[in-house]
Amino acid sequence: MTNAFDDVRRLVDTGDIPAAVRALRPLADTEPLPALAEQVRALAAAVGYDDLAGAAAEVARRPVGPQPLYDFGRRCTERGIPFLAVPALREALRLAPEARPVLYTLATALEADDRHAEVVEVLLRHESMLEPWPGRYLLAFNTLLAGDTATALDRIARLPEPSDAGWGWAHDRLRRMAGRAEAVARVTPLDGGDLRGWQFALTGTLLGTLSPYGFGVMAGRYGYLGDSRAGCRRGLDRLAAALDAAGVRPTAVSALPGRADRILALAAAEVLGVPLEPYAPGRADTVVVAYDLAAHGEEVLGGLRERAPGQVLYEHAGSWTEPDTVPADFTALQRQFGTEPWGSQLGPDGRGPADDRPEEDIARDVVAADPSDDPSASDTEDGSPDDGDPAFVRFATAAAALWLTGPRLPAGFTGPVRSARF
Repeated sequence: MTNAFDDVRRLVDTGDIPAAVRALRPLADTEPLPALAEQVRALAAAVGYDDLAGAAAEVARRPVGPQPLYDFGRRCTERGIPFLAVPALREALRLAPEARPVLYTLATALEADDRHAEVVEVLLRHESMLEPWPGRYLLAFNTLLAGDTATALDRIARLPEPSDAGWGWAHDRLRRMAGRAEAVARVTPLDGGDLRGWQFALTGTLLGTLSPYGFGVMAGRYGYLGDSRAGCRRGLDRLAAALDAAGVRPTAVSALPGRADRILALAAAEVLGVPLEPYAPGRADTVVVAYDLAAHGEEVLGGLRERAPGQVLYEHAGSWTEPDTVPADFTALQRQFGTEPWGSQLGPDGRGPADDRPEEDIARDVVAADPSDDPSASDTEDGSPDDGDPAFVRFATAAAALWLTGPRLPAGFTGPVRSARF
């Protein structure tokens, strides 16, 4: 007789912990909590998370009170598996309905799992318990991330200054989000399919282009993209349009230290008509160019957290499933997987060789490419929004006053626009 957890046990036994975690997700809200906790105990023990293993062992015993359930849920959230915290915290809140720490920890777990509408629902059910900080902050923040812009803006406006200075950064971030949302609301719908609008509102990043493919499923993001030189040129042209709309006049382009970064930076310098200079942290009035920021570690990204005057951080291909710890000011496109145009490309006969010509030669190809040859510029599918140059310029103009302002803070959330993951 098969058991719902057989696959989980097999994966733990073979050491495939990420797959075991994925196998637990569909069981989190259907299987009995003690049995679920026992699987978490075994998984945590396998990777040496003794704190989580101990908390899970307490919940696996029967009966269990609110404190062990709360401890288990908190440990699950801290260890990056918030979906496993939710059923335990819901039960803890049922047993201790007046316990604010349980309520707020449940909200935090749901928020970490991108279940923002559920955060709003559970907080409103216990609205009489909410203090301004963190309760009403969590309500306002998750109302915005759930896509209810009008209600969120009203709640944000009524949120008082926090008495604890430790919440100051959160209040500042939320007010900046609200300001950006208001700035672009007149030119974009900010609905569940408005990727560009929400990207700017939530992170301050301008998104250059939208994928038209399978828009009903991907909402403007790419799953896998075999990139093209025309696509790179189109992204640089959109950057130039955004700089012009904002009245920003960089004096140089700086390349991050990678072959793909240098190729794209050479092309960017030509397109923008400014010289290329070595990258240096804190350099002002320059466009810092990366093909993909995820290719760089803290030794590079650490120098980009603080915004230098007049500095613009440009990224061609951003990962939406694993957001950068330092968000770009401008991202040409969002994808989950992909290859560079000069990398090894998959063709009918397998993978072809990478283009190993000098970087300058490949950059000239990018500059010479016709952006209208980018398939996403011409293969517009029914249901996808207008992504023509005039529509982009209208958006960039509306965003201009608040673009390139504030700190570059990691997002850590997807927002209201959902796409299929692979």
